Amino acid sequence: MLFLLYQEGPSTKGIFRRSGSAKTFKELKEKLDSGSEVDLACESIFVTASLFKDFLRNIPGSILSSQLCDKWVSVLDQGNNEEKIKSIQRLLEQLPRANVVLLRYIFGVLHGIEMRSEENQMNAFNLAICIAPSLLWPPVSSTPDIESEFIKKISSLVQFLIENCCRIFGDEITSLFGEI
Repeated sequence: MLFLLYQEGPSTKGIFRRSGSAKTFKELKEKLDSGSEVDLACESIFVTASLFKDFLRNIPGSILSSQLCDKWVSVLDQGNNEEKIKSIQRLLEQLPRANVVLLRYIFGVLHGIEMRSEENQMNAFNLAICIAPSLLWPPVSSTPDIESEFIKKISSLVQFLIENCCRIFGDEITSLFGEI
């Protein structure tokens, strides 16, 4: 999924914002969940993006770890960008290695899409709004107002992560998938 999003996302207007066919999404999700072979290259990239966000939402405790939720939310309240980046890197060190590897690929894809935002109309802000709720959620449910404020903070964090991904994850993040 990430490879297809890396290849097609940068040239796809509204990637992660638009959703594909709900029927196709449901059929493919059932196939994937049952372990059946699926060729996503034959499907709409919007369905693939929806499937990927669904995959992220189903990671127990979230990929950024709901246990670290308060720490993630407070990162942007810290001093300058360098201090924020150091705090993010310290939080990444507390995550399971598999989460960090997946995050590197995710932000490699998001960076590639953001670099062509004039073509796809998905700058870091727009991408963050679409993907942030799939990356982290609070450990307990709350009121709609608190949840809305939380989503704003996490979206700002994800926007910062996209805009600074090379400094956070390293410059090689831009070539994780090789050349397009």
